Amino acid sequence: MGIATINPATGESMKSFDELSDTEIEQKLALAASTYVSFRLTTFAQRSEWMLAAGQLLDEERDRLAEILTTEMGKTLASARQEVEKSAKACRFYADNAETFLSTEPADAAAIGASDAYVCYQPLGPVLAVMPWNYPLWQAMRFAIPALMAANVGLLKHASNVPQTALYIEDLFLRAGFPRGAFQTLLISSGKVAAIIRDERVVAVTLTGSNAAGESVAQAAGSVTKKLVLELGGSDPFIVMPSADLARAAQVGVTARCLNNGQSCIAAKRFIVHESVADEFERLFVQNMSALTVGDPMDASTDIGPLSSIGQREEVAALVGEAVKLGARVLCGGEVPSGAGAFYPPTVLTGITAEMRIDQEEVFGPVATIYRVADVDEAVRVANATPFGLGANVWTQDASERERFVRDCESGMVFINGNVTSYPELPFGGVKASGYGRELAANGIREFCNTKSVWVGK
Repeated sequence: MGIATINPATGESMKSFDELSDTEIEQKLALAASTYVSFRLTTFAQRSEWMLAAGQLLDEERDRLAEILTTEMGKTLASARQEVEKSAKACRFYADNAETFLSTEPADAAAIGASDAYVCYQPLGPVLAVMPWNYPLWQAMRFAIPALMAANVGLLKHASNVPQTALYIEDLFLRAGFPRGAFQTLLISSGKVAAIIRDERVVAVTLTGSNAAGESVAQAAGSVTKKLVLELGGSDPFIVMPSADLARAAQVGVTARCLNNGQSCIAAKRFIVHESVADEFERLFVQNMSALTVGDPMDASTDIGPLSSIGQREEVAALVGEAVKLGARVLCGGEVPSGAGAFYPPTVLTGITAEMRIDQEEVFGPVATIYRVADVDEAVRVANATPFGLGANVWTQDASERERFVRDCESGMVFINGNVTSYPELPFGGVKASGYGRELAANGIREFCNTKSVWVGK
């Protein structure tokens, strides 16, 4: 496909871009390294001023930028606007809190025979971010904002189908006042990533994306012993116990499964429901899923736009088709529509068994699978019976059940009576095949800092 904007709602090729040459890549790496020398010495106050300006620009340009996001990957215009607003909020959050997160921490000097002892946080240098297409602004910004506030410089290798968003982000920080070279977009193919990772001027790497991409980047980073943060796939459980508000759970469950047209690593994908309430939850959930409107993502009445590409739709349809052939029942959806665009309907499957790929693989589209369980023990077992461990949704009013799920769900996040989402105030990340390291909050900004211990003798 190359580096191009192809509208997934129509299949129309909108704009294409040339890949950077080796000479151009070298120029950008050299600029990143030289910029870091002085940028690392800027103050929190100066960087906060620039970051607040970036947030202001996002607010002012929300509607125009949202149209770019929708055109490039098909999310509804309403959700694209929310993504811009969320990114602006994160700019303000780190502008206000970065200095506190990275402030010097005193140690017990007397206990270790020192006149003074403390821990300080210092930037590392140029950091490469390899980002996916599904939240083309937010996922890049949730790296860029804390990285810049910590006085690192950023290099962005974005997905090849969202180049206009990628170029906007570089321009945003430049217009906000950050020095040239503090944040640069690299329009390159994935085949050039490993060499950039191995370049001695790049000190660390972060990737959000597929497990295959994560493994490839991890191999390259490991070969040169570089810091790496990975946020990979998810197959989040949505657990519903007898004490849950079923109507509310079914309503939120639809949002949790179908946000971003179902293309979200933290979307609820496996609905694990206690058998005593399964019939009623299933009825409400299928009713709500069937009521969603699929169509033009620019139309305010649309709930679900197209998937990011025809290829993406083919992957989803293949997983559903195989499951049906092996005995799964379709409660709604499940048929690829005719006509232009990469559309796929909200789909609910039940009767899932272990031999179906959909039982273990992440479905990146609006497809929910329902499992019935007898008790808490079985709910925990089914929730953990996947390679992934990103988020978990739990619906219960029982305090002891809450404690059990928080303790035993193998996930980086647990949301009780609410939908898993990302907040600047909370660390974001997973365990198992969902990756390692954390983004956001204090944990996220410290990932790309040197935590330096200082001991001063008497």
